[in-house]
Amino acid sequence: MFRTLRDAFKIPDLRKKIIYTMLMFFAIRIGAHIRIPLINPAVVQNMFGNADEAGLLGMFDAFSGGAFKDMTLFAMGITPYITSSIIMNLLTIAIPKLEEMQKEGEEGRKKIAKITRYGTIVLALLQSVAISIGLGRSLFYDYNIFSVIIAVTAMTAGTAFLMWVGEQITVKGVGNGISLIIFINIISRLPFGTKKLYELATAGNKLIPVIVLLIIYVLMVTFVVLIQLGERRIPVQYAKRMQGRKVYGGQSTHIPLKVNMAGVIPVIFASSLLQFPGTITQFFGEPSGWWGSVINFLKITNISGALIYFVFILFFAYFYTSIIFNPIEVANNMKKNGGFVPGIRPGKPTVDYLSNVLNKIVLIGALALALIALLPVILSNIFDMNVTFGGTSLIIVVGVALETIKQIESQMVMRHYKGFLNA
Repeated sequence: MFRTLRDAFKIPDLRKKIIYTMLMFFAIRIGAHIRIPLINPAVVQNMFGNADEAGLLGMFDAFSGGAFKDMTLFAMGITPYITSSIIMNLLTIAIPKLEEMQKEGEEGRKKIAKITRYGTIVLALLQSVAISIGLGRSLFYDYNIFSVIIAVTAMTAGTAFLMWVGEQITVKGVGNGISLIIFINIISRLPFGTKKLYELATAGNKLIPVIVLLIIYVLMVTFVVLIQLGERRIPVQYAKRMQGRKVYGGQSTHIPLKVNMAGVIPVIFASSLLQFPGTITQFFGEPSGWWGSVINFLKITNISGALIYFVFILFFAYFYTSIIFNPIEVANNMKKNGGFVPGIRPGKPTVDYLSNVLNKIVLIGALALALIALLPVILSNIFDMNVTFGGTSLIIVVGVALETIKQIESQMVMRHYKGFLNA
């Protein structure tokens, strides 16, 4: 990885893109430290208490790089954009008009991207209003309509700016801009986590548990890399066909089915759904009675909550994979172009074969995701320590790093061939 970055800096065009991306990172982190006027950040910080990333607020704060807890300009982070994108993906399946738009090519994708941007602003506006009014008087030094408008405008504008920065990085920088924003925000919390572990090892007399924890995290990173890069390649053979005087087809290729096709989405969905009741209840004080028992039952630190979390991850892994990969559509496209899987007849047998292979791969990927997501929680209970860097963050950081390095390598190869041809 470091060798790839070193070689990339030797290419002027790539060097400019990397420097541009770094400057955008700097702007993001500056904005994450600019406090929203008239807001008392101590109110939000008190809501967190000892919460870690297992909680919805903790995950929200991790994605914003600590900006949410400090109530800064980028408190909302890029989360509204992610939510808007997921909603658009779901609507594309449900609404034929959007599905047709997606199949129009580049123009269709531009239209969907435009709708996603508008959806982001609407969601950011709704979320910022919910936070400002939901927390009420305690959030502001001087609670009035003027202070609420300032807070809502600042948080919505912050999200809009981050969305613009993400798109600029994608076009003028390296990698996917939105993913890199989440990446840099999560990475920015590492020094605080490292400091906390150091304090536990020295002042807390937990040197051995901290060392064991670090070794386990190194093994987890290795495991995540294997899961992210792992794929099942289904061979596809295209029959030769004549069109006029030209012969088409006859080549062999493959369909790559990634082990973790759904990415981190199942973990985010599962965590959000599980933690939503408890997070909403926090705004109204400590739960009691039967509702308090329900909230305690759903806590991920309890066996009951962990089991529900595990089932949710499996469900959303299958659900999201079914949205992004359609075996029927793939089989039909292969049949139209004269392609077939060796030993499998085109049509329904191919659909059944792809579905069968996909179900097995998704199960492996979902089990791996569940293990990675739950392991930090298990370690926290075993060693009696608050692990701040959770499985969700680990999957995102490793996945984005691998994808960005791949893009840099592909651009280096492209420029190498250009230079060879020009010579």
